[in-house]
Amino acid sequence: MYSLLQPILYSFDPEQIHEWTLGLCRRAEKIPGFMGLIGSMFSFDDPRLAVSIGNLTFANPVGLAAGFDKNGIAVPWLHALGFGHVEVGTVTPKPQPGNPKQRLFRLREDLAVINRMGFNNDGVEALVRSLQGINRQAPVGINLGKNKDTPMEEAAQDYVKGLKAAWELADYFTINISSPNTQNLRSLQQEEFLYPFIREIIQTRDQLVEQRGSYRQVWLKIAPDLTDQELEIICGIVLDLKVDALVVTNTTISRPGLQSPQREEMGGLSGKPVFELSNQVLSEVARLTQGQIPLIGVGGIFSAQDAFHKLSLGASLVQVLTGLIYQGPGLVRSINKGLVGKLNKNKLSTITQLTGSAFELQQT
Repeated sequence: MYSLLQPILYSFDPEQIHEWTLGLCRRAEKIPGFMGLIGSMFSFDDPRLAVSIGNLTFANPVGLAAGFDKNGIAVPWLHALGFGHVEVGTVTPKPQPGNPKQRLFRLREDLAVINRMGFNNDGVEALVRSLQGINRQAPVGINLGKNKDTPMEEAAQDYVKGLKAAWELADYFTINISSPNTQNLRSLQQEEFLYPFIREIIQTRDQLVEQRGSYRQVWLKIAPDLTDQELEIICGIVLDLKVDALVVTNTTISRPGLQSPQREEMGGLSGKPVFELSNQVLSEVARLTQGQIPLIGVGGIFSAQDAFHKLSLGASLVQVLTGLIYQGPGLVRSINKGLVGKLNKNKLSTITQLTGSAFELQQT
């Protein structure tokens, strides 16, 4: 069905389609019984898919990456599609329009997307209002960013504001310092900035735990364009400061073997061409951290085999977004169903046995 709609959808501007989709999601939630119907069509349940990270349990390892629902307006719909977790955002303390349009490009020949959105969102207070009172069926993460006009030396304060404002409504927070679309943001991944930056965020989190009596995980999302030396430094810092998980990876500024005429557009590249690059980073991070911190694998997942590969390289969870655009809403069910097939083939009793076992399992 989705394949029949694709030619029509692709005839419109991708950002316009995105906005229409979110609007339809909001309206569909109000139709009695409709969300249950969507859930019966797209979700796939099997207790062997459950994953625990710290104080959180995920019914399956497939999550939605940040960027689809920036303002948290479609979470019940996304839960109905069967995601094991949904990450909303990126959200900043103040509303901001992002970069000038056109800023989102489909690279159909490459099964990829280039975006230079620039953290367009309605601000953290609007996100809080959207998330209040919703029926949660899976963990919800909030991806935090900095406002464009916040000086770099004050960047940590933007993330602290996000933590404080949305504390009660997040199961975890992802610290996004790896988007290529906010000037100088990626410099926060450098050693001289990263340690004091993360330390301030973790100290704030610990203070909030004491004040409010509830724990919230802090994850860090990193870029795929880091050197091995930079990765080693980052891994050392997150282990030392006890970050709860690493999200590996964000979009890339490289353009590996692209065919689309839009391949030279500025922005972050996501989709199939990022798969191998993100896997290389994931494998190296897994080697450096040796199971001491959970990893979330992101980048180029279009199938159960893709998800399986990231899990076997060391990821505990995976996230999808561009694959959802090209494969449609049935992707989550397809991946989870396929992963159960992997468990059966390898005679495993739980999905967690896949993590980090790349050379021990039958790959097909």
